Amino acid sequence: MQSSGFNNPSSLGNNKYILVVNGKPAGPFSIEELKSRKIKPSDFVKTEAMDDYKEAHEIAELRQLFGFTKQPLPLQYFGSFDQRAIASVIDWLIVSGGFVFLGIGAVIVVTDKMLQIIISIVIAILIPIAKMIYHVVMESSDKQATYGKQLLNIRVTDLEGARINTSKAITRNLAKILSTVTLCAGYLMCFFNKKQQCLHDMIADTLVIKDRLNN
Repeated sequence: MQSSGFNNPSSLGNNKYILVVNGKPAGPFSIEELKSRKIKPSDFVKTEAMDDYKEAHEIAELRQLFGFTKQPLPLQYFGSFDQRAIASVIDWLIVSGGFVFLGIGAVIVVTDKMLQIIISIVIAILIPIAKMIYHVVMESSDKQATYGKQLLNIRVTDLEGARINTSKAITRNLAKILSTVTLCAGYLMCFFNKKQQCLHDMIADTLVIKDRLNN
């Protein structure tokens, strides 16, 4: 729903927005120009500083100036199981690759069998810890996604589609232990709910959504 007017033009934002019109980018437009074009909450816009387009209702400045109400995410925007699985494999290769390389090098250099076993155990312990840190840092960053997720054009958000904080990212990734120890049933739960949430998503109140429009 749009506000009926603007009583104080000097209070409007200074950002200029590229607006998608009939499937093609147009502009950039000032706030006043967006007003004259009767921008709608579902219109896609972006500034030069933004990595990707967003719907107008997702941008705080536009919600404030135009009286938009933040809308729930359409169901087709949720990341699918196969996208998440492929992204997970990519991330595992990224994180574990370096450790495996170091481990092989250490085993070649070290001749003592017991020391080789100790090195292997240490690496086996470090990989999941490093993977946890990697996911927490990347999912709570501006990108909202690990490199694997970025390649698949999916990202982690809260229930309103916003960036999650570090605490929520930690909760989500610790909860993956439950998704795994339930014989992976926690992951398969995404097939049985409309938001395609796995068990750890439900626990942390997070979603995995698709990027809707590329640059």
